[in-house]
Amino acid sequence: MDSKTVAAPAADIEQPGATGMFAWYADTGPRERHAFWSCKVGYMLDGMDTQMLSFVIPTLVATWGISLADAGFIGTLTLLTSAAGGWLAGILSDRIGRVRTLQITVLWFALFTGLCGLAQSYGQLLAARALMGFGFGGEWTAGAVLIGEVIRARDRGKAVGLVQAGWAIGWGAAALLYAWLFSVLPVSLAWRALFIVGLVPALLVLAIRRYVKEPEIYRQARAAQKDNGEPPRLVEIFSPTLLSTTLRAALLTTGAQGGYYAITTWLPTFLKTERHLTVMGTGGYLATIIVGSYVGYLSSAYLTDRLGRKPNFILFAVGSMAIAFAYTSLNLSNSAMLWLGFPLGFFASGIFAGMGAFLTELFPTRVRGSGQGFCYNFGRAIGALFPFLIGALAKQYGLGTSIGLFAVAAYGVLIVAALTLPETRGRELEST
Repeated sequence: MDSKTVAAPAADIEQPGATGMFAWYADTGPRERHAFWSCKVGYMLDGMDTQMLSFVIPTLVATWGISLADAGFIGTLTLLTSAAGGWLAGILSDRIGRVRTLQITVLWFALFTGLCGLAQSYGQLLAARALMGFGFGGEWTAGAVLIGEVIRARDRGKAVGLVQAGWAIGWGAAALLYAWLFSVLPVSLAWRALFIVGLVPALLVLAIRRYVKEPEIYRQARAAQKDNGEPPRLVEIFSPTLLSTTLRAALLTTGAQGGYYAITTWLPTFLKTERHLTVMGTGGYLATIIVGSYVGYLSSAYLTDRLGRKPNFILFAVGSMAIAFAYTSLNLSNSAMLWLGFPLGFFASGIFAGMGAFLTELFPTRVRGSGQGFCYNFGRAIGALFPFLIGALAKQYGLGTSIGLFAVAAYGVLIVAALTLPETRGRELEST
């Protein structure tokens, strides 16, 4: 029989120490801590490598004379390949193991980020960045499944959310590296050096290889598969037993990522061109968003265990809707816009902190990687289309209205999906 999930006793969920943001860490052993830090550092470096492109786009436009559309296409293609890479990594993690897949994906995105710095033409950069996307998407899936299976049920949301928070730290690291390299090197070399620094994550593979072990529940599931001769199949997540869960979980992630891309991709352009605000291009505004993102991740990680998975998603979706309304409908000053960057990062990023734990708990162990990889990256692929659709609709309805419509629709879909899915807070993962 496949792995299954069962609800933990309520007393276990509310046990003293279980609700503290960091108290759970003291009760973990070396296996859990090694997995936690490997995944967290992996997410930090993943975020750092991924965000580098946003900082060098103006330099590429000026140096190579490419259009904004060409520059934007690099980002879109990276998102699409990352969606494919995430699904593939999920399948691999069920077949060859969570840890081995994590090693492969980290090495992959580090290698191709470094190669971006050696590109001699737009076509070479596009190819290197697209290939980097496979590893960037795959690392999220492998890391989320690994940490979700290693940490006990009552602390899973906090632990996985804290790992996810590494993304904001990586984003901040990319911003600091950009500021430093562009201050000490000529522009023609600085952007290349920034990408080449992206090779550093490859060193993490050495630590993962030495210290991180496969989760015990996965080892049990693999042993059972060998005994009965039934390896996991790709189409299993679309079987009658799991199809409804797969579709609803895919809608949940589509809402989260579609809303995120709807707000973050076009807001700077809207506020610069239609509201004529200058704060958008400042380092202070970027820093405010990054700090808001990190605090949002931490808060959501705590609340997803405290309130439950579904209430937490709905809370952050409503907050994101409110932010989209404020940005597109209110007449805001530069000062107000600067401070609004904090709740923008808080809600739009924080909503993702509970995603890994929730998807881990929705799928049985034998196909957990496939299910989690497909659902999260289906959402990423569809969400990547939102910026294009908003741009097309803006010709008729205006950019602000289009952003608002798509944001409300996306988060509305998330809320509906969350209401129809089961609550999984405190659910134990078992293999039989």
